Amino acid sequence: MDEISDVGGVGKSLQLLKKQKGLPPVHSWNPPFCGDIDMRIDREGRWHYNGSPIAREKMVSLFASVMRRDDDDYYLVTPVEKVRIQVEDVPFVVIAADVQEGEAGKEYHLTTNIGDQVVVGKGSPILTGERAGFLAEMLYVLVRDRLYARVNRNVFYQLVNDAQEQVIEEGVELVVPSGGELFSIGVLKEEGE
Repeated sequence: MDEISDVGGVGKSLQLLKKQKGLPPVHSWNPPFCGDIDMRIDREGRWHYNGSPIAREKMVSLFASVMRRDDDDYYLVTPVEKVRIQVEDVPFVVIAADVQEGEAGKEYHLTTNIGDQVVVGKGSPILTGERAGFLAEMLYVLVRDRLYARVNRNVFYQLVNDAQEQVIEEGVELVVPSGGELFSIGVLKEEGE
């Protein structure tokens, strides 16, 4: 099955875009809203169309390249149309972390489930779910233009293992340095609090 042709006009526009390098300028496109399509990204970052998983990684990457978040809704956007899709939590999941030395010291280079590379720093901060407006007990990182990735469990444990402790009024805060910034990944509280 050719997933691109099955999604109608968006698929036709994507056929043209798939030859381009880099991300398309979806933030500058203002096509008319054409309705909802039966596409969903589940909590684990898996993409589904008409109730079936999209198995081809290149298709998922292509769809992700034209995704945009307006207000609290997610859309696939081409120069000629905009369709809404459903996202259970956030569209991406961080699946790997690599620590490297950068100009400002230690840097976390994160990889998402669709292959995006993110360097944690001022432009791509790690946020607790509560601060990011998502699930409070999780960590998130800004991937690009209002699109976030949830940090999966193995990367979370790596961050906890590398974290520094800072005493604050609420308890002990765990922070990780990256790109010359410190990012809170949680607060350890005394039992009974």
